[in-house]
Amino acid sequence: MLLTGSEIVVECLKEQGVDTVFGYPGGTILNVYDALYKHSDEITHILTSHEQGASHAADGYARATGKVGVCLATSGPGATNLVTGIATAYMDSSPVVAITCNVSVPMLGKDSFQEIDIKGITVPITKHNFIVKDVNELAKTLREAFHIARSGRPGPVLVDITKDVTANKAEYERMTPLPAAKFHGAVLPSAVDDAIAMIAASKKTAIMVGGGAILSDASDEIRKFAALADGCVMDTLMGKGAFDGTNARYTGMVGMHGTKASNYAVTECDLLIALGCRFSDRVIGNASKFAPNAKILHIDIDEAEINKNVHADMFMVGDLKEVVAAINEKLPQQNNTEWMERIQDLKETYPLTYDHNTFTGPEVMETIDRVLGGKGIVTTDVGQHQMWAAQFIKYKYPRSFISSGGAGTMGFGLGAAIGAKMGNRDKVVINVAGDGCFRMNMNEIATATRYNIPVIEVVINNHVLGMVRQWQTLFYGQRYSNTVLNDTVDFVKVAEGLGAKAYRVTKQGEFEEVLKEAIDLNIPVVIDCVIDSDDKVFPMCPPGAAPQECFSQEDLDAKNKE
Repeated sequence: MLLTGSEIVVECLKEQGVDTVFGYPGGTILNVYDALYKHSDEITHILTSHEQGASHAADGYARATGKVGVCLATSGPGATNLVTGIATAYMDSSPVVAITCNVSVPMLGKDSFQEIDIKGITVPITKHNFIVKDVNELAKTLREAFHIARSGRPGPVLVDITKDVTANKAEYERMTPLPAAKFHGAVLPSAVDDAIAMIAASKKTAIMVGGGAILSDASDEIRKFAALADGCVMDTLMGKGAFDGTNARYTGMVGMHGTKASNYAVTECDLLIALGCRFSDRVIGNASKFAPNAKILHIDIDEAEINKNVHADMFMVGDLKEVVAAINEKLPQQNNTEWMERIQDLKETYPLTYDHNTFTGPEVMETIDRVLGGKGIVTTDVGQHQMWAAQFIKYKYPRSFISSGGAGTMGFGLGAAIGAKMGNRDKVVINVAGDGCFRMNMNEIATATRYNIPVIEVVINNHVLGMVRQWQTLFYGQRYSNTVLNDTVDFVKVAEGLGAKAYRVTKQGEFEEVLKEAIDLNIPVVIDCVIDSDDKVFPMCPPGAAPQECFSQEDLDAKNKE
């Protein structure tokens, strides 16, 4: 049938199973919005307060559902406002399709009003991108964009469409979407045998689980694998929820703010099996001192990650779910009793601790953990609160923790929470933010209230940029340059002015009752949790140090007494 380009865009979205999009209209994309208006009963459009919020919402939707998230923006500043969100999705391998529109083909390259080369801008931060100048190429390009976004190692794809293409007409015929292509190669039996030989030779096996475990839906296989290999399991920030945080084998997060149990385990192990990890600098610290006693077996879908940051003694490139399943089929039950006793000793000797005599961020996280009971979804912004949420909430299921890992994007969490909630209407969704982050994205509370999207915004308010201040305290001689936020901004009044219910918590024991009430209300809620400015995240490894060099407040106190 003969359709305009804008109608083809909508039909392709429907064809790809898209039920929700996030965006902001403008001049060049008006034709697409006019077509969306006619299909509002089939595709829900969420008008965010800012295009960056739309990109984060699409990202949160993708991470929480496993489907492709979609955001829309007009040309010029509309498109460039998506860039931070696209980069965030790229760093964390999140499948997002960003659709922008540009000036008409005759106006390209003439510095026309709101003309920006968004394709050129986003080349380094997309898995692929396109500009469509011919309406006859539009459907094919959109289909390819979705296929690329969800295939192999997922990632964001941008499609820029000139305005005349959205008005021109072409023949459209509905097509069934191609299934995601996970990996083109087969799991080699010889490689499986070699991996099993490494595991059998190990007496101190440690398994490090990354974000790839969630993307490949490999949780069941990894749980079985950990039991067969008789090893301990640690996770990266992006891997949280891939392995049950309440499992006895679990030692916690590894790396800069990982547990001492995990950091000492990775130092003592004789075999480190990395599953869907990219060996980020925040995990390994000093690469030359990372896992010094271990052989490394690295399994990942992206060959570019192999030997990039850490040398692997053996690697297997493939879809993690398929590779681990193939190993499980042939792996005999291992028995590393002494090692697992050592792991239990590490966990008992070095538990996560905090000051129980005052109201703190960790108390908030333990309360969230207790109230959610392993259910629900927690999103975060970036900073101390993010690390506390990673440390003190025990995630039992994949896609229950959503955070900006690679880019470390302040302002990510609230948009992501809105997207996660739109994709999971039956789940409680809580965003944990710092007061610095909330200042960056508080406008999206208006988005939540406009559509009555019942997300709960928990603000850990210490009146400073907490993580930066922590570094200034430890490494910059307590020179607090531009990190103090002790002004007259009242988050409760701001939230109420944006239409949300708001609470302020300042004392121990108050938060749980407020959180339960917020869940029962089932409306947008902001909870302002006021804590001390000097609370810190421990353990901590100094930047560039090895995991075994991590220290706690107790270590600092003992050193200062020397």
